[in-house]
Amino acid sequence: ELPSQYMENFCWEWEVLAYMTQHIDSGVPLPRKLFDKMLAAKNFQSGLQTLRQIEYSLFDMHLHFDFNLDDGKTALQLLDKIREQVAVVIPPGFNRFPNSFSHIFAGGYAAGYYSYKWAEVLSADAYSMFEESADGVMNEKISARFRDEILAVGGSRTALESFVALRGREPKIDALLRHSGMAVK
Repeated sequence: ELPSQYMENFCWEWEVLAYMTQHIDSGVPLPRKLFDKMLAAKNFQSGLQTLRQIEYSLFDMHLHFDFNLDDGKTALQLLDKIREQVAVVIPPGFNRFPNSFSHIFAGGYAAGYYSYKWAEVLSADAYSMFEESADGVMNEKISARFRDEILAVGGSRTALESFVALRGREPKIDALLRHSGMAVK
């Protein structure tokens, strides 16, 4: 998830998007006014989206690590208990979300759904290297370093080890909060 989420950040940079969106015939990029509107709408309800990811992650972890059928509880009851702690809006009683939450049973994310949000933390923090650079997103040294420390090593080391090799420190959540419009100003 780290590389793909990292790359998504470039689509929110005007100098990249203006190049990527050129009309095939006229060469005219996406109008700046439209980009500004997209940027303004980007973080709409990002706090709710974050809470939802936390809800899903907690459900996944509790279901795989401490859920016991012998206790007489259902998966839905477990999810309802988690929702009492983190949900802003409780779904109606007929909602049976656990019955269709295939991410945590098929596709390799069992007890690992949290990795989506963790990858967002890593990718935002890694991408913030461009924001800290005078050259911005066109900094070739940062791009080469990402290639060498993240892409080239693949799964030969943990994502955290690769991140520390890239950034020179443990991850921080500040960049994700800023990119999501949730940073305290």
